[in-house]
Amino acid sequence: MKSVGRWLLWVVLAGVALQLFFVGRIALMLVVDPQSTAFMRSEAWRVASESLTTDKTWRWSSQWVDYADISPNLKRAVMASEDAGFPEHGGVDWDALQSAWQKNERRQAQVEKRAEQIEKKLANKPEAAEAALKKIQPPKVVGGSTITQQLAKNLLLSGERNLLRKGQELVLALVLEAVLPKQRILEIYLNSVEWGEGIFGAEAAAQRYFNKPASKLSAYEAARLAVMLPSPKFFETRQGSAYLSRRASTIVARMGDVTPP
Repeated sequence: MKSVGRWLLWVVLAGVALQLFFVGRIALMLVVDPQSTAFMRSEAWRVASESLTTDKTWRWSSQWVDYADISPNLKRAVMASEDAGFPEHGGVDWDALQSAWQKNERRQAQVEKRAEQIEKKLANKPEAAEAALKKIQPPKVVGGSTITQQLAKNLLLSGERNLLRKGQELVLALVLEAVLPKQRILEIYLNSVEWGEGIFGAEAAAQRYFNKPASKLSAYEAARLAVMLPSPKFFETRQGSAYLSRRASTIVARMGDVTPP
């Protein structure tokens, strides 16, 4: 019994130490620009590994620029697209989280209902039923994450999707908001977010897609970059997408409703 208690104590102490490490890393960002994130390092390893085992060419672009050197258009566009309530919330938009949870539950219920229908319809044909069930796509998970949560995840956490990681993300988002001003959070986010295969940050994205610095992005160009954020690798190869253009126009119309910190 004593050994179990000692083991639990070590687990608790390790958890506390990890949280203190995260707080220290975040506090350091008050004065030091982070040159990479956990996600960037993970992607660098993946891209480097693939370049060694395939004919794929290594490509990497990331350049830090100060907040003042990022176009206000991009700040507005990203907020309008990703997190319009960024200036007001404390790191977590609880209403958005609840809405996302409800959407995920509805989508999961739809998938389960479809599976039940297939099982009943093909009850006498188990092989056909198994083949049909394999074709069912899992529901797309809606996150409801704020800009601060996205930054917390990219900065310090792995890409795993589970409740423990999501809980850690929420804690780190609250710490980020408690330690860093809103402007600094947005600055770090825009300098570290992914905009394509090996393309990280506003400056790299502006140069890659528009051959100009991030400070010179127009409203429409900024909106196109903002639309890419949920699926940057997908849109990187689909720059002529009608959806991309249509959605960008919608974001441009919304940009006047948000004010960057």
